[in-house]
Amino acid sequence: MSEPSGLSGDGSDVRPAAERAGGGIMALSMPYQVVLAVALAVVGVFACVHLAMVFLHVAPSNTLTKRHGQAVDDWVYPEFEQNWKLFAPNPLQQNVSVEVRAELVAADGSRRTTGWIDLTAQDAEAIRHNPMPSHAQQNELRRAVDFYFNSHSEDHTPNGMRGRLSEEYMRRIAMLRLGDRSGDAERVQLRTVTRAVAAPAWGSEKNDTTPSYRDFPWWPVTDADRPAGVDRSRTEAGR
Repeated sequence: MSEPSGLSGDGSDVRPAAERAGGGIMALSMPYQVVLAVALAVVGVFACVHLAMVFLHVAPSNTLTKRHGQAVDDWVYPEFEQNWKLFAPNPLQQNVSVEVRAELVAADGSRRTTGWIDLTAQDAEAIRHNPMPSHAQQNELRRAVDFYFNSHSEDHTPNGMRGRLSEEYMRRIAMLRLGDRSGDAERVQLRTVTRAVAAPAWGSEKNDTTPSYRDFPWWPVTDADRPAGVDRSRTEAGR
């Protein structure tokens, strides 16, 4: 009966050491094993540090980011910049509504000002229980207001052409929402209403939910601002 391959007559293993150890890192000589182990350890430490830094960068504000925020930013920017956030780090703490009112001119030339109309409430009502709300219902008003604030100073002075375009955009949205009344509108004014989200009933926090207002200027309405097909006969007759 023949001897098993690799065994001597006395049963000892006579294969080379690398073959006896098997493949992989164990097949290398000891110096190479040490070098490879050190390299893997360095890569592992770098990966852990990188993941920790990126996590702290996108995570909500906490004790570590407050204390070591500059170090995190130095690590992330500019090579590893992230343009997204984890876990909704800035949950809404305020409800912001946009309201509009208009100065109407009757056929006899008399004028009256409407009450404030909550445009945000109109959008919310259109979205509620609607499984497929439109993009305009979800974003048109919010983005228009963001566009306006980003292109105006605190005193509503427009910053160049973008500011003037944002005013036109806001006026035309307001006129669309006024519907039939837009034909008699001489001027419109918008405002934002900011209310803090009330603390939950089971919590111990107390916050002030009194609304704060930011009024836009009164803007004169031009024919270009009116929706197509709006009857202007009454307004023209009163002039």
